[in-house]
Amino acid sequence: MSRSHGSAVTLPGDPPGGRRAALVWGVGVAVYFVAVIFRTSLGVAGLDAADRFDINASALSTFSILQLLVYAGMQIPVGLMVDRLGTKKVLVLGVVLFTIGQLGFALSPSYGTALAARALLGCGDAMTFISVLRLGSRWFPARRGPLIGQVAALFGVAGNLVSTVVIARALHGLGWTTTFVGSSLAGVVVLVLLLLFLKDHPEGYEPQPATHAGAAFVRRQIVESWREPGTRLGMWVHFTTQFPAMVFLLLWGLPYLVEAQGLSRSTAGGLLTLVVLSNMVVGLAYGQIIARHHAARAPLALGTVAATALLWAATLAYPGDHAPMWLLVTLCLVLGACGPASMIGFDFARPANPPERQGTASGIVNMGGFTASMTTLLAVGVLLDATGDDYRIAFSSVFVLEAIGVVQILRLKARTHRRERERLVASRVEAVHVPV
Repeated sequence: MSRSHGSAVTLPGDPPGGRRAALVWGVGVAVYFVAVIFRTSLGVAGLDAADRFDINASALSTFSILQLLVYAGMQIPVGLMVDRLGTKKVLVLGVVLFTIGQLGFALSPSYGTALAARALLGCGDAMTFISVLRLGSRWFPARRGPLIGQVAALFGVAGNLVSTVVIARALHGLGWTTTFVGSSLAGVVVLVLLLLFLKDHPEGYEPQPATHAGAAFVRRQIVESWREPGTRLGMWVHFTTQFPAMVFLLLWGLPYLVEAQGLSRSTAGGLLTLVVLSNMVVGLAYGQIIARHHAARAPLALGTVAATALLWAATLAYPGDHAPMWLLVTLCLVLGACGPASMIGFDFARPANPPERQGTASGIVNMGGFTASMTTLLAVGVLLDATGDDYRIAFSSVFVLEAIGVVQILRLKARTHRRERERLVASRVEAVHVPV
């Protein structure tokens, strides 16, 4: 039954939002915030990890590759879990896993045990973002979806900022074990908040109970989500836009700026912080633009890809040993747009799928960027070892994946637009025949 407020009509199942929604959703966002701190802490500890475990570039990249491999591989299972079990149960499991993983990384006596800890961390981390997106869709009206998604990502960026500023300084002042053990306590804090305050949905907006289970349900959820061109387009948008900044922040940015560009670690850390700050500003702008102008989704995504490719090409091709500081600053500012642009992928998948498939569809989209990041992390590490640490050749792998992604985006864009128009016409026809 529809609920009307004057001339506006609230669609069935469309929650009202409000202060309570913001508070509950804020608990979920706090979990994601801590997960990103743990995920990106290796980005400022890469050189320390190489010394601690006595490993080369390929072995160092394996830390992040394994973590992202687990993360990407878990996306569809996590989406299915969220659709079946709800947000709270999945988030509780995620917090337990990534906290144990961070603590294990702090205390690992060897490279092998440290790898296992990062894999466990990646498994828990994989359960956070999709859950937060689902939580937002359960507590806020659908029209707020683009802005809610960008704000959630913004808090993730804030977690990245904590890594680049707080974790980096703590490593220098307190050492490896104290820093990572101390940071793991944040996981305990958000677990308590989660258990005490989080609810899957507001009262009166309970989702329809699941009537299917087993392999048939899983297969149908995946197949029906994948059939939607908006889901596939969202995945390729995420694939193409996210990975340049992810690779830079997660592992290779600090070594590149220090070893290839000759900067001090403090200056390099400042540039990584600039990427994060740019991400925060651009995220708010993209969220507002897309909420008001739905047609801006594809131009913003493709424009971000073009700007990223242009700045990487200018930096890598600059004559001489080192690029000038103004160019590195511009590169970092543009890399800051990659995260917000990747969120546009969810804005293609969200309207293409009904509420009962949102978790699965989000999982498919989220696989895109992390698969690309994992591939590039491996390529950069292998190329650095093969070329004697030639960062120009190693980072040229970015262009290959961007080209693949752009081709797929252009192929699916028109098909998704037609599908959305058909769905809009059908919903208007239905609304005419539904009593208010």
